[in-house]
Amino acid sequence: MDLTGLKVMVIDDSNTIRRSAEIFLGQAGCQVLLAEDGFDALAKIADHHPDVIFVDIMMPRLDGYQTCALIKKNARLSSTPVIMLSSKDGLFDRARGRMVGSDEYLTKPFTKDSLLKAVAAHCGRVPR
Repeated sequence: MDLTGLKVMVIDDSNTIRRSAEIFLGQAGCQVLLAEDGFDALAKIADHHPDVIFVDIMMPRLDGYQTCALIKKNARLSSTPVIMLSSKDGLFDRARGRMVGSDEYLTKPFTKDSLLKAVAAHCGRVPR
């Protein structure tokens, strides 16, 4: 799948998750931006304007729901797709994600395929 040139941000407090996402996305040609938490991410998002943002739900300081809500409330960023990442696959979590404006919900651990498909779907790239 060719996702060359797309800027993808991954916000997760787990180094392992950030690293695997960086490898998968990098192999597909994405420019990858990493952040450890919502505060770290918001500054980077304003500077780099990613095409799609993955955000972990369970993070210290600013959780994924709060981070997503802040992104969606910003007029310049509100159309940026935000995909929630969670190790829990619960209906409540999905519903709460939708309430704060998330565009999709991926369960961790994700596969390379599910990660790239999500990026392609939200950035209008048709998988080849």
